[in-house]
Amino acid sequence: MKKVLSVSIGSSTRDHRVETTIMGQDFILERKGTDGDIKKAIELIREYDGKVDAFGMGGIDLYICGGNRRYMIKDAIPIKEAAVKTPIVDGSGLKNTLERNVIRYISENRIIDFENKRVLVVSAMDRFGMAEALEEAGARVVCGDLIFALGIPKRINSIRTLHRIARCIAPAVCRLPFEVLYPTGKSQEVSNERFEAFYQDADIIAGDYLYIKKYLPRLLLGKVIITNTVTSTDVQHLANIGVETLITTTPEYNGRSFGTNVMEAIIVALAGKGKEELSPEEYNHYLELMEIKPRIERLNNNTATEAGGKK
Repeated sequence: MKKVLSVSIGSSTRDHRVETTIMGQDFILERKGTDGDIKKAIELIREYDGKVDAFGMGGIDLYICGGNRRYMIKDAIPIKEAAVKTPIVDGSGLKNTLERNVIRYISENRIIDFENKRVLVVSAMDRFGMAEALEEAGARVVCGDLIFALGIPKRINSIRTLHRIARCIAPAVCRLPFEVLYPTGKSQEVSNERFEAFYQDADIIAGDYLYIKKYLPRLLLGKVIITNTVTSTDVQHLANIGVETLITTTPEYNGRSFGTNVMEAIIVALAGKGKEELSPEEYNHYLELMEIKPRIERLNNNTATEAGGKK
């Protein structure tokens, strides 16, 4: 049996464990949160190093992307370095492949017509593949990186502009304590409505769910949300505030869609090469074999669908 462990600096209230079969192989998938404690995350990785087939680095990225540049996040480096024997991945490989594929799938199968739709991507440097695919599909993409990461109420109206801004500020921003940039620990369970106008101006809100949740309004009628990691509680809350459609880029396992770091770790475990990063072609090969399709849930009538059909 293969084991994948996601060690997250996020809230432990979002922990989950499931046994499942993937491509004929039995898996244990587990997520352990450390409530914002990076030292505890490092200790967990050292404890399980060599005892699991792959680690997911949850609640933090190793780097963010702007154009053809990567900007390393300082606080993520010691977490990655704690794994000596077991490969550790942060999900970036799937943000560059799976999430691009999901947007193309949604567009090509006419699940959503993105042409001229106003799409707020809460952090395009985090979900760079998704943001670029949305723009290619004809969406009017608004990058919320300054809003959601730095609390600056300034929308960025093109990915090209975001890349220019990133060249100036990303090297310094990536050296800030990570809790300044992203909800960690108990702060993941708290939201306020400071930036409600940016949500209401959009037809679609896309990107990391904890960023979306950070300023989630009390009502979000008729909106579409495209995201990754949601629990059953999150889904119910989105239904209660009026969200029309929820699309997750990763599949559901026992009421929980895991993050891209877990899905990438599954692929690394299946590949069995001891590599921490596969090529885009290798990722796409395994994604095809796993037949991963987006989870599409119509929250207005609580009808769950996958790939546009009954689940």
